[in-house]
Amino acid sequence: MYVSTSSADRDTLLRTIRFERPDYIPMTFHINAACWDHYDQDALQQLMAEHPLLFPDFQPAPTPLTVEYDANARADAPYTDDFGCEWHTTMNGIVGSVLRHPLADMGKYPAYQLPDPEQSNGLGAMDWAAFEAEVARQEAAGEMTYGDLRHGHTFQQLCDIRGYMDTLMDLSDGEEDTLDLLERLCRFNLAQIHHFLKADVDMVRIPEDLGMQTGPMISPALFRQYIKPLYQRMLQPVREAGKLVHMHSDGDIRTLVDDIIDGGVDVINLQDCVNGVDWIGGKFRGKTCVDLDIDRQNITRFGTPRDIDTHIRRCIETVGCKEGGLMLIYGLYPDIPLENAKAVMDAMEKYADFYR
Repeated sequence: MYVSTSSADRDTLLRTIRFERPDYIPMTFHINAACWDHYDQDALQQLMAEHPLLFPDFQPAPTPLTVEYDANARADAPYTDDFGCEWHTTMNGIVGSVLRHPLADMGKYPAYQLPDPEQSNGLGAMDWAAFEAEVARQEAAGEMTYGDLRHGHTFQQLCDIRGYMDTLMDLSDGEEDTLDLLERLCRFNLAQIHHFLKADVDMVRIPEDLGMQTGPMISPALFRQYIKPLYQRMLQPVREAGKLVHMHSDGDIRTLVDDIIDGGVDVINLQDCVNGVDWIGGKFRGKTCVDLDIDRQNITRFGTPRDIDTHIRRCIETVGCKEGGLMLIYGLYPDIPLENAKAVMDAMEKYADFYR
């Protein structure tokens, strides 16, 4: 069982994004697949049953549950994706790291082939007819519909193919083959976006981690020179089609965020503590909708339930406003005390109607 659910219906989400006074704050509580091996499964399901706002469609399942893991999140089972990147992880359910880069030797570039975007999303096979049918089903049910680029679609993808340090050196030197590879990656992504728009999704989500614990993974100068123009090319057809754009990055992205959202981003999903709640509020409150990722490094791991309640209330008071523009998301991963997971759920349900 793998759970990521939003408390909000389509109308509430749209009103939140457009600052049209939603009735409540959309809340998403994501349970990573690894949690079903880590926690008592019945206890975790009981928490879900006790929080119907967060899990409105929850139906208990007999335990023990059988959990399916993504191909790049299987312990001790290396996986080579369609770009030729070899993934490794040590914990079932936790997406691994690329430890073998197909272009560690750039001399192999003339023979290097990207996957066919008509057949693959980069990580594995893609059935676009099935995708369109599922979007149509969701639309008929009145649900919000999404097209999701794979996580790490451009800069991270380049790092996975080439290697992080070599990528930075190549960009610093303006290596022609690496820049050509970036162009090909952009065209691959645009082909995916074309299918999202053909299916008439409400929102295109474009996730890529660009931040570290302190500062970005790439200098603002290199980002503006090489990555930002590709982002804007990917945004252009989405904006022209009148669709919403959701942009995600983990880590400290304060020096990049103006360039990330330039070109038309409706929702920015970023982490609270690493960027600073006060900074986020000052930057975006009342201007751009924030999908705020609640801390799972310190407060919810080592704090008390009272600390968690105080933090979530402060996030809402600082970043949100009665007109809208705020969603909260929390990802539960192993090693968070279960009583703290409950405290997050409690606070999310308690403060969802904070501005009513």
